[in-house]
Amino acid sequence: MAVLLALAASFTFAQASVATYPSKPVRLIIPFPPGGSNDLVARAVAAQLSDRLGQSIVIDNRGGGGGTIGMNAAAKSPADGYTLLLVSVGWPVSIALQWMPEESLQWFVPAAPIGTGPSLLVVPTALPVNSVQELIALAKSKPGQLNASAAGPGSFQHLATELFRLQAGINIVIVQYKGGGPALTDTIAGQVQMHIGSAVQNIPHVKTGKLRALGVGGKSRLAALPDVPTFAEAGLPGAEATNWWGIVAPAGTPPTVLERLHKEIASVVDSPEMKKRFEVEGAEALHMSPSEFGAQIAAETAKWTQVVKQAGIKAE
Repeated sequence: MAVLLALAASFTFAQASVATYPSKPVRLIIPFPPGGSNDLVARAVAAQLSDRLGQSIVIDNRGGGGGTIGMNAAAKSPADGYTLLLVSVGWPVSIALQWMPEESLQWFVPAAPIGTGPSLLVVPTALPVNSVQELIALAKSKPGQLNASAAGPGSFQHLATELFRLQAGINIVIVQYKGGGPALTDTIAGQVQMHIGSAVQNIPHVKTGKLRALGVGGKSRLAALPDVPTFAEAGLPGAEATNWWGIVAPAGTPPTVLERLHKEIASVVDSPEMKKRFEVEGAEALHMSPSEFGAQIAAETAKWTQVVKQAGIKAE
């Protein structure tokens, strides 16, 4: 009888906890350092999500290992809705490169997608090239001498740049950094000659004249940069790479909590503030149910695994 009473009390407490969720600050782990697209998107969402949930959203940047350190930390956290994880295309890429096991797809449950945005090829303004073809010509005239920055092995920038290199048939050196922020900083400074990363991260620096945009890695031009052609328009079809972002929670998180999170995150994504920000930064909102978002993550994993296999890319 005592055991039954204890179980009943535990169940009642758990139900009450779900009903009052959240009753304390929520931690959002970003598995990359500050300054990259994952960080920018997460902070923009967190600012509004905090108001909607009535609790602070504590940003926890856990960079390193191509995102694996932060992902492992999130997976080991209690499945109570008080630890969330910002995910992007970097997760399927890390699985494709065997940085994360495929079973990591079962470590989390989808809460809600956020948005998607194409890659954008940028160069320092001091580099004497004004188009994708001029950059390719320069790289071919100096094999092995041009450097491209990436956010670390297994990052979106890494595979997007590898794909560009293969499609263009050029010999360049991909310099790996500990995050998209540091990679972009050295690109602006001219320490490296090119960078392919999320448009969300790169457009602000193009607007201020710190970088020059040469090509968009999506199917269409960006409203924020209407004069910049797509890779296909620039004569390099097949080099497209698109990033996306969403929020997941440790497996076992109560369905009621996930429903609340999906509802509030979707409201944030559809807010006038986020719509305007996405338009300015070259992204767009993603509207999916949690199950549809989970299916997309699985499909992206299959896609990038095939790309890695075909290109013969090895994890470093």
